[in-house]
Amino acid sequence: MLSGFKAAKQLLADKAYDSDEFRDWLKRRGSIPVIPNKCNRKKPHPFKKRRYRQRNKIERMFCRLKDARRIATRYDKDANTFLNAICLISTVYWWLK
Repeated sequence: MLSGFKAAKQLLADKAYDSDEFRDWLKRRGSIPVIPNKCNRKKPHPFKKRRYRQRNKIERMFCRLKDARRIATRYDKDANTFLNAICLISTVYWWLK
């Protein structure tokens, strides 16, 4: 875990992340995996379908952020400057909405 950061309460991911090792790592970290099961899984894990549907909002947010050329091409090489650009662009998009 990164120093200074808390683990997320839940992690919403798609079927590509459906592995026992990843799920175990998330549980050790203190996060609840919200990952649908692959069709070939023999022992399915329960997950909250309603919560998983909210993942769409996150996907749309990333898609909207990538409309900004500065973010899509990663002009800012420094992590702090890049985060500041994301926060600024997110604020502008929120303000325009």
